[in-house]
Amino acid sequence: MADDDLTPEKLAEQIRQLKIEDIVLSTVSTLGQLAYAKLEGGELGQARLAIDSIAALLGTLEGQVEEQVQRDFKQLLANLRLAFADAAAKGDAGATAPPTEPIE
Repeated sequence: MADDDLTPEKLAEQIRQLKIEDIVLSTVSTLGQLAYAKLEGGELGQARLAIDSIAALLGTLEGQVEEQVQRDFKQLLANLRLAFADAAAKGDAGATAPPTEPIE
């Protein structure tokens, strides 16, 4: 068996070594990329959901990551919000909010 064969034990150890803040940052980065793609595609409801999710996740990172990293991701959020406002102003104003289900 080669040294690079991944066994269940090795996988479990790799998972134990993961830092949750790194996973959250990776998720925020992915959501940022998706938000821009959704904005380009005119899917403002989807973009807004991604932007709102980023805002929620960034709050969980206060005190967990370096201040510069926090600032960088807050800047990403600000840029996305501006891009969203710009896209909404260009004629997709009816799609500024994500679709909601009626409350019964």
